[in-house]
Amino acid sequence: MQYQASCHCGRNAFTFEGEVGEVLACNCSMCRRRGSLLWFTPRGNLKLLTPEGNSSTYTFNKHVIRHRFCPDCGIHLYGEGTSPQGQAMAAINMRCVDDVDLGAIPVRHYDGRSA
Repeated sequence: MQYQASCHCGRNAFTFEGEVGEVLACNCSMCRRRGSLLWFTPRGNLKLLTPEGNSSTYTFNKHVIRHRFCPDCGIHLYGEGTSPQGQAMAAINMRCVDDVDLGAIPVRHYDGRSA
């Protein structure tokens, strides 16, 4: 299935393909504050519809995940990192995705605070 996502103001937009079986809710210091529900996919599945320079990047802790957000409206779109197997990955904030019933998707809770 193909999905479309964007920030609130529309400065950043992208599409991605896949079957969303569950999303992850993390309680680390960042995720707890922003309340995102994440779905992980290979980075190549995420196709930007707007220039990459439209978003800003934030890193913290070990600086291995690049948290991408809109500098205008502040919405967190996705994170970029590497899987334990070395594959480039994207953690998409499903709250930015159009026409998705988040209430119908199972949520797995992850204790990122203790990780």
